[in-house]
Parts: sequence; C-alpha cells; structure tokens
Amino acid sequence: MNSSPTTGSRARRWWARLAFVCAAAAAVVPVLAAGLFGALALLIVGTGGVVVAVAALYTFITRFGILRWIALGVAVLAPIVVVVSFVRANLLWVVLVSGALALVTVGAARIALRDSGSESAMPEYPAPAPERPFLIMNPRSGGGKVSKFDLVRKAEELGARVALLEGPEEIDVTALARQAVADGADLLGVAGGDGTQALVAAVAVEHDLPFLVISAGTRNHFAMDLGLDRADPTRSLDALRDGVELRVDLGTVNGRPFVNNASFGVYAEIVRSPAYRDDKTATVLTLLPDLLNGHRGPRLVARIGELAVDGPQAILVSNNPYGSNDLAGLSRRVRLDRGVLGAVTLSVTSTREAIGLLRRTRLHGLSQETAIELTVDADAPQIPAGIDGESMLLDTPVRCTIQPAALRVRVPATRPGVRPAAAAFDWARLWQTARWARPGS
Repeated sequence: MNSSPTTGSRARRWWARLAFVCAAAAAVVPVLAAGLFGALALLIVGTGGVVVAVAALYTFITRFGILRWIALGVAVLAPIVVVVSFVRANLLWVVLVSGALALVTVGAARIALRDSGSESAMPEYPAPAPERPFLIMNPRSGGGKVSKFDLVRKAEELGARVALLEGPEEIDVTALARQAVADGADLLGVAGGDGTQALVAAVAVEHDLPFLVISAGTRNHFAMDLGLDRADPTRSLDALRDGVELRVDLGTVNGRPFVNNASFGVYAEIVRSPAYRDDKTATVLTLLPDLLNGHRGPRLVARIGELAVDGPQAILVSNNPYGSNDLAGLSRRVRLDRGVLGAVTLSVTSTREAIGLLRRTRLHGLSQETAIELTVDADAPQIPAGIDGESMLLDTPVRCTIQPAALRVRVPATRPGVRPAAAAFDWARLWQTARWARPGS
C-alpha cells in the first residue's frame, strides 16, 4: 500500500472541486428553471419565511398572554405559506434540488478541508494493564445500562473491584474513590453520568492515577469526545486489557472539577427551579420571558481573558472549545488537550438580534472565545450553575480555570469514535485546495 500525503492531497482537491461544482449548480438551477427574476423571487420568499418564523419564535419565548400564542401560530404558518407558494408556482422541485446540491456542497467542502488525523487526534501513550482497578458504577444511570449490559460481572472478570451507587442514602463519591486509593487501587473508573465522572477524575488527578470512562450515562458527552462506543459500554472495558492513555485537560469552577461544561444564566436558572423536574415544558415557558427580558435572575458579567461581556443571558464554559461548524458552536470537541477553556456567551435582547443570529458571523449577541481563565460575576452573592448537568449554587465571583494535561484517561486502543476534525467552512481555503493543491502538500 502506498497512499498517504499524495493520495490524500489529490482526494481533497477533487472534493473541493466537487463542492464548487455543486455550489454553482445550486445557484444556476433556479435561474434556469424560473429565470433571473423568478430565482430572485424564490430567494426573497424563502428568506422572508425564515425571518418571519424566527421573529415569531422569539416573540413566543419572550412574551406572555395572547401575543405569545399568536406568535406561535405565525411561526408555524410561515414555512407552510412558503411551501404552498412554491407548489403553486410549480417551483418546489427547484428548491428541493438546490437544497440537495447545497448539502452536497457543505459535505464535500468539509471533507476537502478536513484536518489530517495526525493534526486533529490526541496523542496516545502506551499503558500497562492495571493490577488493581477500582470502578464505581451507578445502576440508575443511562436508564439502567449497568444491569442491561452486565457491566459488573464483565468488569470483575477482568480483575476490577466494583462499587455500586445504590441505596436510599446519598453516597460520597469522592470519599469512596479516595478510600479505594488508600486500599491500593491503581486505576479509578466510572460507569455513570458526567458529573460523577468529574468527581472521580479529580481524585485520579490528585494521586496521578489513570482514569477509565465507561459510557453508561444518558448522554455520554465526555465519552463521545474520547471516541468511545456509546452504544455498547462493555467496549470501554477493553481498556483494562488493551488500553492506551490520553493526557486530557480538566476544568474547574470555584475549585469543583468538570469534564464537559459549566453553564450560567437562563439554562441554569430554569434547571434550578423546583418545578422543572415535574413539568419541564411548562417551567421553561413560564420562566423564559422574565429571564430573557432581565426581569428575573441576577445580571451577569463574564470576563474572558481581556474581554468583558456585560449582561449576557447565557454563558457556557467548556473544558476545551466545541467545534464552530454550527450556529452556537456546540458540536463535539475534537481535542481535549489544548489547554484552554471554550466560552460561548449569548445576549439577544430584541427580535432584530435574534434574526441576526442566522448570519453565522461574529455578532454582538453571540461570542465564541477561548481563554485559560474566565470569571462570572453578578449583582448577587450566589448564582445558579449547571456543572456537567448538575444544578448547584456558587458564590460570586465564579472562577473557571483549566488544568492542562492533568488527567490520564485510559481508553481502548481501538475506538469507533476517533475521526478527523471537520474544518470550518472557508471559501478562500477551499479555493486554494481546489486550484493549487499539489501532491505531497
């Protein structure tokens, strides 16, 4: 086999060319089918429908009473009116074909711009098999995955000692992990939610022990970013006999560790409400208008490095930044070892600003930054926070930091979720790839 940089460069060049061909076709098809003025009308009607729907949705979530429900009706009717208009003009097929071509354009462009695996994957280090692994498992996590996949028996067969978080009383997970270390454990692991994983990970960092993540939680965000198999948590146990180590950063908020993110503002306030657990939808609809309009909750100030953001409605601080290929930048994290926090702040105080979010550009209302330290202050002594999905109150000012390469994460040598990064859409870079890429470059 003789394929590497040359073959890869050629393939990226042809993917880039395909992206430009499909982009041109997506623009030409409406002109050929409906003429220049017809294509312009399609664009105006389609864009107008999206703008009206977004404006109506913003009104729905920020208002009370009859206006809220009128706005919801408009948001539902707007796309219907657009589709009906296209059907009556016999141009719906044009929209569908152009839309399909646009999707192919984006897909081909991302493949063409995708970073090589050597640049985007975290370095792996050889790791000897542990002799006395200790695993903490939550039988309720993930809808009972511990029992469903028989994780206790399979872990014990691999030589692990297992402690179950069961019983009516609350168990101090940190104390449990520290006792295991005192008893001679040479690896700590968790089958449970991200919040439990963070607490045990902090103990592993304290004692410089490897940490094992078993993807038995509900969403398994941390497991996903590590490339683990989220559909079959038993494959995570392969790391006990055939594993490698990754050096992963660990975030802290007021000294409390987190492996994924910490959120402040609207989401944290809603989750904090006692009514949220019983009726999530009704609680969100009841609290959102006052929270978004500043009539409820403390006023926040985020200081991200040298940047100060005054009055954001929502702040998300992540252990390494999320990808930037969607509107809010909340896709997966390709790497967890860059040594920086990701920070997303959202400040939308008007319908105009809500519509502006559609442009996917750097806006006053949406900021995405990275920093090694971030503080969240408020006009209150304490503020709600959601840390790896768990709600709590924190003293202000809240200080978020990153501990670079603090965590030795043991993962299976073969993992299904390891893949190259999807690059941000960049027309200039795509043009360079399509026109001037050279074998071996």
